[in-house]
Amino acid sequence: MNPLRTAWCRTYQAAFRLVLPVLPYREPTILHGVEEVPAALAKEGTRSVLLVTDPGIARLGLTKGLEQALSRAGIDCAVFDGTVANPTVANVEEALGIYHDARCEAIIGFGGGSAMDCAKAVGARVAQPAKTVGSMRGLLRVHRGLPTLVAVPTTAGTGSEVTLAAVITDEKTRYKYPINDFFLIPSYAVHDWRLTQGLPAAITGQTGMDALTHAVEAFIGRSTTAHTRQMALDATRLIHDNLLDAYRNGSDGQARTNMLTAAYEAGIAFTQSYVGYVHAIAHSLGGRYGIPHGLANAVILPHVLRAYGESAAPRLAVLARHMGICPSETPDAKAARRFVIWVDEMNGQLGIPRHLDGIRAADVPEMAAHADAEANPLYPVPRLWDRAQLEDMYRIVAGGRFADEPSPTRADGASAGRVTTQRSQQ
Repeated sequence: MNPLRTAWCRTYQAAFRLVLPVLPYREPTILHGVEEVPAALAKEGTRSVLLVTDPGIARLGLTKGLEQALSRAGIDCAVFDGTVANPTVANVEEALGIYHDARCEAIIGFGGGSAMDCAKAVGARVAQPAKTVGSMRGLLRVHRGLPTLVAVPTTAGTGSEVTLAAVITDEKTRYKYPINDFFLIPSYAVHDWRLTQGLPAAITGQTGMDALTHAVEAFIGRSTTAHTRQMALDATRLIHDNLLDAYRNGSDGQARTNMLTAAYEAGIAFTQSYVGYVHAIAHSLGGRYGIPHGLANAVILPHVLRAYGESAAPRLAVLARHMGICPSETPDAKAARRFVIWVDEMNGQLGIPRHLDGIRAADVPEMAAHADAEANPLYPVPRLWDRAQLEDMYRIVAGGRFADEPSPTRADGASAGRVTTQRSQQ
């Protein structure tokens, strides 16, 4: 990145860091089971609520207990169960229509990050009926309080139940972008490990690594506070100690409870201290190809950490020592390398690939432009990259060759197969 733009980005980030102590961050009230939701809504005077979920959750019947509890409490419940893996503007508008038709007064996001993000965006549209979803893209463009919002996570990963962000995809342009505003932080969050019990192992692994990405990017960034650093440290240690147990045994209530806590604490950390280029790249890939966000983050994380090099090493070393994966006297550079190796090892044990297939060279310039626009100047990353440097990362994530490039051939004419760049193996 050129010196002038570098100075602008760092000045912008420094200004945000200075005002962090006075920004209106808050945390939702924690409920420990869906049975507590009706009483919380009744206290708010709610008579009708919109339940936002996805087809898989609906098919499994996971919302039935909550719907029955709401009915017993005399609260009407309209349901939108069409949320897709990367929620779209069309999802938001369809759910908004149901909200108004049923004369709802509150919203429940029930599911993974997609359902909760969709619910947040619906709330933003209720609060700002004259604004489109796209016009609220970016930072602090909602401006008004949402209806009472309850977040019920069924995965331990996104932390959306505590964050000020909703990530939405424009299905027409395939552009995925965040909406960030303090009003998007839910009023209530339900931590009920039983709702995560039937989660497929692959989703448990991917969403757990999503939570790790939130904690790591928040911790190594340049806008941390004592509170966000502690939340990130706690989350990282909990993930280290519990993710594999939750992945291997879906009925391990203690491991799943600890993972919910980890996702929540990581959410607190990145809500106040932001994320970095892992997320910017993952959002662009999700918007273009529909790659699940947790999977994209998990694959991208070790590649970006390696590319940061010495700029991230001191704080990665702190994480490594805190987790106990290297002795306390280990030098920073060695401890940081050990941390990245551990991330690679975790991905391997969770069945997560080292690279992502299907990335097309023809799509990279536009995706890099979106990632650049999202990350710079807001994200306080250890090392600043411009659009060209971000384009390089897509090749690394793709394993050295894009899907629309011919396979290299040996001198004998036989295919040499897939190649991996030297940089991605460092």
